[in-house]
Amino acid sequence: MKAAVLEEFNKPLNVTDVPDPELTPDGAIVKVEACGICRSDWHGWRGEWTGFLAPLPMVGGHEMSGTVQEVGANVKHVKPGDRVIVPFTCGDGTCQYCQEGKSNECINQEMPGFTYHGGFAEYAHIPTADFNLIPLPDEIPFEQASGMGCRFMTAYHGVLSVGELKPGEWLSVYGSGGVGLSAIQIATAAGANVIAVDVNDAALEFAKNQGAVHTVNSAKDNPVEFIKDITGGGADVSVDALGLNQTIHNSLASVKATGRAVQIGMTPMGDDGQIPINVNDIIANEISYRGSFGMPRSEFPLLLNQVATGKLTPGQLVTETTSLGGIIDVYDKFTRNDIKGTTVITDFTK
Repeated sequence: MKAAVLEEFNKPLNVTDVPDPELTPDGAIVKVEACGICRSDWHGWRGEWTGFLAPLPMVGGHEMSGTVQEVGANVKHVKPGDRVIVPFTCGDGTCQYCQEGKSNECINQEMPGFTYHGGFAEYAHIPTADFNLIPLPDEIPFEQASGMGCRFMTAYHGVLSVGELKPGEWLSVYGSGGVGLSAIQIATAAGANVIAVDVNDAALEFAKNQGAVHTVNSAKDNPVEFIKDITGGGADVSVDALGLNQTIHNSLASVKATGRAVQIGMTPMGDDGQIPINVNDIIANEISYRGSFGMPRSEFPLLLNQVATGKLTPGQLVTETTSLGGIIDVYDKFTRNDIKGTTVITDFTK
């Protein structure tokens, strides 16, 4: 099969023929119909998550959807021909967290494109298929399904479950890339008022199209002052979708007393990911600082129902489709902070 292989960090991927994945008794082979290209893939390509990424060579891609081709002998519920979406946090289905509906925190978690070969290929093997393959409604095209990828599902869990956002509340979102735009659309659909922050005017214009009622370019204006002025003291909830030192601090500073700051953007692994924060401000203002990672499989039916009925439209965020050979161009755009919307691979032949 054809795949885009990461052989050396910060170098172009090698689009080449590799062996087809091997089927395990509890797994399934999926023909990848579409796969998103995410900032997390870019972090892995840069070598920032080496303590987490499987040894090279590695096939990335964790925002995949496709058609089941073959299932293992122990698989009971998934069958060939099923349309499926793959959570980027795959659980074992048996640990305490999986049993409690928190599979994104599975103690034996695996992640396509990071701990095993992912969706930058024609075919992918998914472990524990009965637990980790989610039925994809016929109303949702594969391109849109992979467009919601880790970004949309991560934002859905972070904004609604972790952030506990309510109708009428103010939400500030730092970063108008994939996660940030998803958070804006989801929060707007939930009845909240969103302020988008970015350094790119084109991205902020796109944020308005997704429902942001105010935008601020943080390269030109102080976003914390802007948000506090607009909201009369601070946002009820703030989301940092980037994981940068400055955006983490600004997101925390943007919430009102007793507000909730949700951290979705990840920092580099190791010492480079250690970000100092002002603990006294968190204490004095009773700010709740909450981490949010992926989305448990238990929440997928809720999200997919809203997408299938048109209440949420992640397809609006897909601005470009490409081939395996186009991944490196998207990585270059991430490096230049020149990303608008989501790019999805739909051509796996070159």
